[in-house]
Amino acid sequence: MATYRSFEDLEIWQLSRELCNDIYEIIESSELKNNFRLANQIDGSSGSIMDNIAEGFERNGNKEFIQFLYISKASCGETRSQLYRVLDRNFISDEKFEVLKTKTTDLSKKIGGFIFYLQKSDLKGSKYKNR
Repeated sequence: MATYRSFEDLEIWQLSRELCNDIYEIIESSELKNNFRLANQIDGSSGSIMDNIAEGFERNGNKEFIQFLYISKASCGETRSQLYRVLDRNFISDEKFEVLKTKTTDLSKKIGGFIFYLQKSDLKGSKYKNR
């Protein structure tokens, strides 16, 4: 596997950023923007996916990174659940829902795969070098 110098290099972070922007686009282009609580919740949970990947990466240790990746994966599930509420309240079409549901499902699987990789890796993280 490649060496990553920053969280921005990670495909899972890039995909989570894309998802977060998709969610924001829905909020701004629909009546969802008037449902402040739901809009705030789904905006927050989608942002939490990318933010926890970044925060975990910046901890410079695999054990902590894995912990934050689990939080990120959970936020992905939370976002997917909130998408059902957005659909049920007719803020998005069935087609758009399916696209975003697939994105959240695929992203969750990729995060899970990355967690598995890190758990099997002998690398502990840069903060453990020279100890």
